Amino acid sequence: MEKLTFYAVSAPEKLDRIGSYLAERLSRDVVRHRSGYVLIAMEALDQLLMACHSQSIKPFVESFLHMVAKLLESGEPKLQVLGTNSFVKFANIEEDTPSYHRRYDFFVSRFSAMCHSCHSDPEIRTEIRIAGIRGIQGVVRKTVNDELRATIWEPQHMDKIVPSLLFNMQKIEEVDSRIGPPSSPSATDKEENPAVLAENCFRELLGRATFGNMNNAVRPVFAHLDHHKLWDPNEFAVHCFKIIMYSIQAQYSHHVIQEILGHLDARKKDAPRVRAGIIQVLLEAVAIAAKGSIGPTVLEVFNTLLKHLRLSVEFEANDLQGGSVGSVNLNTSSKDNDEKIVQNAIIQTIGFFGSNLPDYQRSEIMMFIMGKVPVFGTSTHTLDISQLGDLGTRRIQIMLLRSLLMVTSGYKAKTIVTALPGSFLDPLLSASLMEDYELRQLVLEVMHNLMDRHDNRAKLRGIRIIPDVADLKIKREKICRQDTSFMKKNGQQLYRHIYLGCKEEDNVQKNYELLYTSLALITIELANEEVVIDLIRLAIALQDSAIINEDNLPMFHRCGIMALVAAYLNFVSQMIAVPAFCQHVSKVIEIRTMEAPYFLPEHIFRDKCMLPKSLEKHEKDLYFLTNKIAESLGGSGYSVERLSVPYVPQVTDEDRLSRRKSIVDTVSIQVDILSNNVPSDDVVSNTEEITFEALKKAIDTSGMEEQEKEKRRLVIEKFQKAPFEEIAAQCESKANLLHDRLAQILELTIRPPPSPSGTLTITSGHAQYQSVPVYEMKFPDLCVY
Repeated sequence: MEKLTFYAVSAPEKLDRIGSYLAERLSRDVVRHRSGYVLIAMEALDQLLMACHSQSIKPFVESFLHMVAKLLESGEPKLQVLGTNSFVKFANIEEDTPSYHRRYDFFVSRFSAMCHSCHSDPEIRTEIRIAGIRGIQGVVRKTVNDELRATIWEPQHMDKIVPSLLFNMQKIEEVDSRIGPPSSPSATDKEENPAVLAENCFRELLGRATFGNMNNAVRPVFAHLDHHKLWDPNEFAVHCFKIIMYSIQAQYSHHVIQEILGHLDARKKDAPRVRAGIIQVLLEAVAIAAKGSIGPTVLEVFNTLLKHLRLSVEFEANDLQGGSVGSVNLNTSSKDNDEKIVQNAIIQTIGFFGSNLPDYQRSEIMMFIMGKVPVFGTSTHTLDISQLGDLGTRRIQIMLLRSLLMVTSGYKAKTIVTALPGSFLDPLLSASLMEDYELRQLVLEVMHNLMDRHDNRAKLRGIRIIPDVADLKIKREKICRQDTSFMKKNGQQLYRHIYLGCKEEDNVQKNYELLYTSLALITIELANEEVVIDLIRLAIALQDSAIINEDNLPMFHRCGIMALVAAYLNFVSQMIAVPAFCQHVSKVIEIRTMEAPYFLPEHIFRDKCMLPKSLEKHEKDLYFLTNKIAESLGGSGYSVERLSVPYVPQVTDEDRLSRRKSIVDTVSIQVDILSNNVPSDDVVSNTEEITFEALKKAIDTSGMEEQEKEKRRLVIEKFQKAPFEEIAAQCESKANLLHDRLAQILELTIRPPPSPSGTLTITSGHAQYQSVPVYEMKFPDLCVY
């Protein structure tokens, strides 16, 4: 060998003839099963290959590869391993010039077949599989360093290489690499364990993938998982995609996510657990990609997930409608549970993905999801709910709001305007008027996520009378100018939805707890002196509504509102630290503890709490009194003029959209612009008796002028001194009343005239006009002739 090597190095042009001769001898020895001579020939080829690196080696390499192919084709495992080892040595040699005509198709096919060896002897089977994996690794190394490396990434090669590696990786022990990347195998494991060696080769293959050939390497993974039904259970699928995400270059992560989304679309009609398995794989991929480059797929991810959420709810609704008695019912219930697994997986993925996005992207996603939530009476949502029905629509509403809740979790905006812009606040508050108590709970929790910028919500959890608020160690900062302007613009809207939310008939304890938390968070995060006064007015208005009970609420709900008011006034009195105010609140709570414990949250929300039969007979000592609160706050420098003006919620179209009775009929009509600040003696009653003196005053024009002047003066004084919000609410209520009356008149004019009930002759002076039919009117307070 020394002489032969010296001769080959001295005369490289002779390598071609040397290679041909060795190949001929080796071929003859393989056929005759002369293993000793085969070993000698391969050893000679290997040593010559390692020693000679000149350009003349090209023809010699052809002879060498021909001999390796002969060994791989033989049926003897030892010769197959021998040929593989020689090929691996060759693969590690860096050639000076590329080979434009050499192809490795045969070696890819043969090494892939060896990876699937089914030899009866386990040791030999393992040895052959290890040889096949090492051969694939050699092909990859040789081709990716070649100028023609693109050929190995062609689909026909990847469809053989990737499944062969995955087939051997399936034997690997389960690795939980949720915290970090899968652990790298040691050097000894690589040589002994086919699964570990295959995983290492798979990592190396993906690490060498580029932008143009990434998809060719990933798509066979989906085909293998589909063929072997590895989505349910999906531990191996999760493990594979963790390896993929950690092995590829970070800037290509979005390619893998796009492929998973595309596969999810392709399998949208599969069994629920299969879809759930794919979504969980997506979750793991997103969890890794979120730390690096997401790329342009952010909205695509959410759009696809929300589409599949709607499909899952639609399948669930169809199963419920199509279910019947007997065994079909059992299948329906199991399908229903499986669909819930899909829905929970989607929500978890949305939440995790959203919570890892930067703030500017998270705001866009919040708007995107909110635009999908269907609200009754509006067509602003972009989700197709035509096939869902009422039950399916409610289900999709809950799912979308749960997704929104997870996206907003942990979101910390510097100003409340950033967290709750008008384009997001309006549809969110519209959803808070929906008739389902669970939907209202989710809306309130979303608002808490966005309002609570100092992590105080956990300290406020549960509705209770707090003995000393200072023990909670609440964090707060000085209210900034942007937050103050936000409350001036949107404060009345927030108060209105809290007010209406307290008066819902299907409220449960959690609703009252969340409403209490809403009031407390507004106080902590957004309240200056003006907002504190408004919140106290709102609390007193809630107390009055529970006492008067215009909405015919059950006694439990009335007592629940009273308990909510007590808990909040106890909280706000200690937050602003006005001693006289705290003393009044404490006194009322003390009296309630002894005489009416059902007005306190610790008692009313406890099982088997005794409820009163009515609230009309209770003493005033049990209620929080406006005059005493105004007196106590006025002594501490607060502007308490507004406390004497009862709170009246604004009237909007949301009342009609949410299928509730318009509060025009219940609240606003009762409040007249002049009746709040003007003594009743100075105002002329609308229902004055028609007496001689009254007629005399009516005829006396000078008296009428005086009355008109006085009315004008009172109106001007009202508009100069009353709070703007109150005037706006009352004017709006009158405008809505006028709108309703005009609608009634229009309805009359459009209807076909009924049969006349009589005639009316109109005379004026000496002229007499023709008789005009008089119709029976639908509305007795309107006269139309």
